[in-house]
Amino acid sequence: MEEKLYLKIMALLSEKQLSISALSRELKHESIDEHRLILTGYLRALRDLGELEELDIPPSKIYNIPEKNQTFRSRDQKDQLDIYSLLRGQLTKIELDHRIPIGVYVVSKLFERPCFRIELKMIGITQKHLEKYLEKPCIISETSDPLLKKYRSEITKIEVPSEDPAYEVKENSSYWKNNKEILLFAKELNEVFTGVLKQTIDLEGLVPRSKQTTLLP
Repeated sequence: MEEKLYLKIMALLSEKQLSISALSRELKHESIDEHRLILTGYLRALRDLGELEELDIPPSKIYNIPEKNQTFRSRDQKDQLDIYSLLRGQLTKIELDHRIPIGVYVVSKLFERPCFRIELKMIGITQKHLEKYLEKPCIISETSDPLLKKYRSEITKIEVPSEDPAYEVKENSSYWKNNKEILLFAKELNEVFTGVLKQTIDLEGLVPRSKQTTLLP
């Protein structure tokens, strides 16, 4: 839960500065309901670590991401690094064991190459999470693509360590024989892509202000 809270706070503050009350409301919309005192303590801890900047604008404390620590970039910045923060914000809504293969799949499809370890880190997947996931039967594996060195040299937007492994989704995995798992994977994959589109495309005038609570048949 702590990792989800951290990633969601950073994703929200990548777009605008917010007070504790505003952050609390935004988090509740994402089904994260933390007591105000806990949230306040957490924000101040992030401030002390230099992750966040605290502004005293009476009667509120306002938080934002310092310029020097802009890992999460605003959607107004048009360079390709922004895609990682967009994906990270959407992937936090998904169960961790599903987040990893979906993250690998999305990055691979978008960039037409395997997904490097550094990219998994940038979308919110730690080394510990990845190692634990790979210990059991799963649908991703380290790639042996002979063009890996070429891919590294052609990536100019981020620095990929020379020994960084890369991963891909195994197409012949027994996982794909389970229709229930396939449907869940497709559903969550669709949610990630839809979420990214909503963050990058102006939908004002198309989305109703009062959203329906049930799906049409």
